[in-house]
Amino acid sequence: MKLRIAAAAAVGFVLLGVLGWPLAESAEPFGLVSVFADGIGFADILTLVPLAGLAVLAGFIGYFLAWPYGSEIGILAAPFGLAVLALRSDSMAYLMQISPTITQRQVMLSALKWEPAFWLIVVAAGFAGVLVGRKISQQKARPVEMEERTNSKSTVYLNAVIALAGSILIAQFCIRIFAKDVQLPDKVLGTVVAQPDVKQIAFAVLVSFGIAAFIVKKFLNASYVWPIVSSALVTCFVKAAYLKQNILEHLIHKWPEVFFPHAAASILPVQMVAFGTLGSIAGYWLAVRYNYWRKHG
Repeated sequence: MKLRIAAAAAVGFVLLGVLGWPLAESAEPFGLVSVFADGIGFADILTLVPLAGLAVLAGFIGYFLAWPYGSEIGILAAPFGLAVLALRSDSMAYLMQISPTITQRQVMLSALKWEPAFWLIVVAAGFAGVLVGRKISQQKARPVEMEERTNSKSTVYLNAVIALAGSILIAQFCIRIFAKDVQLPDKVLGTVVAQPDVKQIAFAVLVSFGIAAFIVKKFLNASYVWPIVSSALVTCFVKAAYLKQNILEHLIHKWPEVFFPHAAASILPVQMVAFGTLGSIAGYWLAVRYNYWRKHG
């Protein structure tokens, strides 16, 4: 199983982490991975096509490399590739440094809050590649995959809404705890936190969404899809809150560019979606194993 996971990760590393780097890298120096950092443009949106194509290919190849567990493991290929891009990228603090005025930051953050949807589509394309491989191989769903279909439709829909909202709240709360760097008191905001290292961000987001996915699977029997979707919504909500003019003015006048009002505000969209997806899938399967252990002793 470890070899299958490693094979899927290797496919994502090569196709998205290496071949996708020239497409994802911003025109700004220092290797920033943020397609909307300089505003939402048609050319930026067009980069979605080749990146999504690479993600489909990664999921398709990962499915067959992880056979007969391609459905469970092949979906890791695309987020693994995005994680490589996220680790290679510069930080949110750099974006703050090149956007010193309130107007510049408002424009940048307004565009940035929609960027998670871009990366979520890339992840979904990787999942689509797995579905194509599954369709070609005509592999049937396993019993564990059918588990979530045993409830009534109304219960499933209600659980999905609760799982989505719960994942957002749990992830934000946990990220505030785990993504800590230097934290200092502030009379207006309560506290401000310095830009965490990228390895700290990876750990914080993985663990936070892993906890969220574990909880929603354990108590709601919900899929990892909802925590993954919430990884985009967390960024959107935090960036929208961070856009308030009084907060921006206070930060510009009182603090250096490396300080943020919330730890999640210091995380790039590609980092949140990539590590959030991997953490959500891991947390889901940990909950499945835990339920099996509880049932069979």
